[in-house]
Amino acid sequence: MLKEFPSWLRKRIIINKRGEETSGILKILHLHTVCEEARCPNINECFSQSTATFMILGNICTRDCRFCGVKNGKPLTIDNAEPLRVAEASKKLNLKYVVITSVTRDDLFDGGAVQFAKTIKTVKEKIPESKVEVLVPDFKGSQGSLKKILLSKPDVFNHNVETVKRLYPKARPQANYSRSLKVLKFAKEAGFVTKSGMMLGLGEKKGEVIKAMEDLQNIGCNLLTLGQYLQPNKKCLEVERFVPPEEFSEYKEIGEKLGFTSVVAGPFVRSSYHAKEMAETYEQKRGY
Repeated sequence: MLKEFPSWLRKRIIINKRGEETSGILKILHLHTVCEEARCPNINECFSQSTATFMILGNICTRDCRFCGVKNGKPLTIDNAEPLRVAEASKKLNLKYVVITSVTRDDLFDGGAVQFAKTIKTVKEKIPESKVEVLVPDFKGSQGSLKKILLSKPDVFNHNVETVKRLYPKARPQANYSRSLKVLKFAKEAGFVTKSGMMLGLGEKKGEVIKAMEDLQNIGCNLLTLGQYLQPNKKCLEVERFVPPEEFSEYKEIGEKLGFTSVVAGPFVRSSYHAKEMAETYEQKRGY
């Protein structure tokens, strides 16, 4: 077990009035964020900039991935007023780029796709100038569920492969590497900007990381995030290795050479970290 964090994993805590206001708005509107539920190391930084990643469909997941700090068990009932509250919070926070994710809801016939679609549409109706990125589960590969989300026109479609293929039985026993690639391929072939992410430090080898990046490029994935896995609680997998910053820089360079429009890689990078900036980079390079 790796007990001591290296120097590059020491993060300055930012606490200011804006951070307190962000937290207050979320509490008043009874909204969950992946920032809080997954114990993201960037929470203070993001909240202090009035940004957050909304987590819909409750805060209890039906799966039990061994890298994730989100609670699992019997999920909550669907909250029909949730889409409107997400839109209200986005407006109060003055967000022009809204990121929406969810717990996995294998208990629902559509995996929660309708709630995703309603939330995207409501945000766009209440804030017409906004752009919306969704970070979705795999919906067990259901194209019907994916179509419901895509019909609501998210600006960026994100689904994380999370780790290399070999480590799926260890880290994501209820998921499937090929299925995740198919989810991204379906969205890409429908004409959407696609994004994925991986966390490093679970025991993967360099060649496996590059192979996963190549697999993502082969299905046309546009944007990629790479970050350091940090054990969120004692029940989760231990960190096998702390990846140094220079190695993340190397992966970024490799990813860009492979053809990703934007690659953000670093110890503290997470799926939604600087999401707005990544989307803007894509638009600039594509000449939008």
